[in-house]
Amino acid sequence: MNSLMDIWNEIKHILSTQLTPTAINTWFTDCEPVELEECRLVLRTPTEFKKKIISERFSPTITKILSDLFACDFDLLILVGDEEYEKEPSGDDPLPEMAGYTFDNFIVGNSNKFAHAAAISVAENPGKNYNPLFIYGNSGLGKTHLLWAIGHSIHERFPEKKISYIKGDDFTNEMVKSIKEGKTEEFRNKHRNVDLFLVDDIQFIAGKQSTQIEFFHTFNYIYEAGHQIVITSDRPPMEMSLLDDRLRTRFEGGLMADIAPPDLETRMAIARNKATRLGLILPDDIIEYIAASVTANVRQLEGVIKRLTAYKEILNSDITRASVDRAIDDVTKKGTDIPKPENIIRETAKYYSLKPEDLKGNNRSKNTAMARQIAMYLMRQLTNLSLNDIGKELGRNHTTALSSIRKIEDLMRSDQDMTGVIRDITSNITTSSGG
Repeated sequence: MNSLMDIWNEIKHILSTQLTPTAINTWFTDCEPVELEECRLVLRTPTEFKKKIISERFSPTITKILSDLFACDFDLLILVGDEEYEKEPSGDDPLPEMAGYTFDNFIVGNSNKFAHAAAISVAENPGKNYNPLFIYGNSGLGKTHLLWAIGHSIHERFPEKKISYIKGDDFTNEMVKSIKEGKTEEFRNKHRNVDLFLVDDIQFIAGKQSTQIEFFHTFNYIYEAGHQIVITSDRPPMEMSLLDDRLRTRFEGGLMADIAPPDLETRMAIARNKATRLGLILPDDIIEYIAASVTANVRQLEGVIKRLTAYKEILNSDITRASVDRAIDDVTKKGTDIPKPENIIRETAKYYSLKPEDLKGNNRSKNTAMARQIAMYLMRQLTNLSLNDIGKELGRNHTTALSSIRKIEDLMRSDQDMTGVIRDITSNITTSSGG
C-alpha cells in the first residue's frame, strides 16, 4: 500500500463531494502527490497554468481537508513538470531524531492544555518565563513530546542558541564515564554552557547521591546564567522521597505543570491524527471504538494504530473490528504491548541465518548489512523507540538508523520480494514467545 497515495485519494474523494466531476477531471486527474512532510503536502502538476489555478482556487480547500485529517495546520507546495523538490536544509539540528515531535502535531485537550500553554510560553521567551518548567505525569501522556517541541521551537527561532538534551539515567552514565576517562571538564561544559537544558525522566537520579550533587551544580550554573531549564518526570518533586532537598526546592521554585490522561474527545483526535500520518484512513466508528477502549495511555493508543498499520501494510490484512480488537488486546496486555528490541534483532538475524551479535558487530557483508537495516526498520515500525535508541540497540547512531529505515522503505516500494521478507519476519516476531 502506498500511504501517500492513499491520503491523496482520500483528499480527492473529499474534494469530489464539494466540486463538480468536470473540475476534478480538469485539475486533479494528472496531479500527483510527491511528499508528505510534518505539515506540508507537495504535489506535482504538468503545467504552470494548472499550478496557478490549483493554488488560487483550491489550495485553501485542500489545506482545510489536511488540517481536518491531521488535526494540525498544513501548507501546500505545488511543483511543475520535472521540477525537483528540495527539502529545506535542517542545519545543525541538535534534536534530529525528534523532528516529528512539534507543537503543530501535539493534540491539545483539557488534560494537557495548561502544560501545552506553559511550554509554548517558555519556547517564546526562554529564560524569562517559568524557569525551570517542570512537566510531570504518567508514562505515555506526552511529556517528552512537549519537551522536544520546546527544543525544536527554540532552535527554529534562535538557531544560534546551544541546546542540551539528556535523560536522567544517561546523565548518571555520562558522568561516570567522564570520571573514568578523566573528562569531567568536557562533560560539564557539554551540559552547562548551553542556552536550553532539556532533561527527560529526572526521577532516575533520585537516590543517586553523586549524580544529584553534580546535577545540582549544573542546574545552578545554567539557572544563574539566566538560561532556560525544562524537566520532565513521572511524578512531582514532593513525591520523590529520595530526591535531594536542595533539588526539590529548585524544581518547585519554577512552574509545575501536570499532564493527566486524555478524555475521549482528545483520544479520538490523537488516534485520527496518528492513523492519517501513517496513511491509514479509519472510519469514525473505528476511531471512537479505539479511543473508548484505550483510556489511560497515549503511547498505547498510538501502539494500536501502529499495529493496525502493520496488519494492513506488512501482513496485507484488511482492518476489521476483529483486527482492531486483536490490536487493542496485543497492546494493552501487560508485558506484551510492543515487541522487545532484542526479539526483533533475534528473529531478523535468524531469518538470515545469523546471530544477534552479527547485527550488533562491525561485519559489513551484504547479507549482514541487509539484516541490520531490516531490524532497524522493524524497530521503527513495531516499537516506540526513537531513532537514537534504535541506533543504540545495534551500536549505531540515529543518522545510520534513519538511513537504514529509508533504504528499506524504498526497497519495499520497488521490490515485492522485500515486502514478503518483511511480512515473514514480522509474523515470526509476532508469534515468538519473546514478542
